[in-house]
Amino acid sequence: MDIATAAGVVTAIALILASIVIGGGKMGAFVDPPSVMVVVGGGIAATLVAFPLKNFLSVFSVGLKVLFYKSASIPEIIDQIVSLAETARRDGLLALEGRMSEIENEFVALGVQMAVDGARPEVIEDVLRTEVDGVATRHRDGKALFDTLGRYAPAFGMIGTLMGLIIMLGDMSDPSKIGAGMAVALLTTLYGAIMANVICLPFADKLGYTNKQELLVMEIVIRGIMAIQQGENPKVIRQKLTTFVPPKQRGSEEQAA
Repeated sequence: MDIATAAGVVTAIALILASIVIGGGKMGAFVDPPSVMVVVGGGIAATLVAFPLKNFLSVFSVGLKVLFYKSASIPEIIDQIVSLAETARRDGLLALEGRMSEIENEFVALGVQMAVDGARPEVIEDVLRTEVDGVATRHRDGKALFDTLGRYAPAFGMIGTLMGLIIMLGDMSDPSKIGAGMAVALLTTLYGAIMANVICLPFADKLGYTNKQELLVMEIVIRGIMAIQQGENPKVIRQKLTTFVPPKQRGSEEQAA
């Protein structure tokens, strides 16, 4: 599980609840099922209009990916590629066939398998970059889903508030109920703001970040596979790939090598 995502959501909700309690508010006054229905249901309905059903249904798996995403370790990927390069340089490309079972990263395995099969370099790079484009497209669609939910939830919160005000102003026979009616009307705006700023938009931003990380790892893999296929020196390959590692982390990388 991505601890940062879970901790961020839990902390935000806890701070809101604590503020209500410390401010002397009654928790029951902040619960209104019709308001939840307008904001959550309305946001989902608007997103359904904006996306095909197949794409919308993926929102659940995309959400789980945000919570349980574990980024690949760039130093470990570089170490594995350099190790494969050493084997290829010493025993030939076909020797990598015997190491396929050690490779857990599917993208690395795809590139190595194509190299072992004797595919031409331009074909290997074309296939790998097509795979990168496919991953980037899927990630972009997933992020767009949460961006859309985050954009429409506050809008439906405002719609709910206006509906509440219209209902309240339509019946002014009992002035003592105006305050309570106004409070309920404002709840939808609050729900919309929470849904957008605690869940949807942060999830979209996290998806954008994980997309960049995953594409960076794939770029490193492509450069590494192409270098192995061309028979480059493993030390040179490590130097090339280490340029993708932030300068502050390169010292420990070189020591490890």
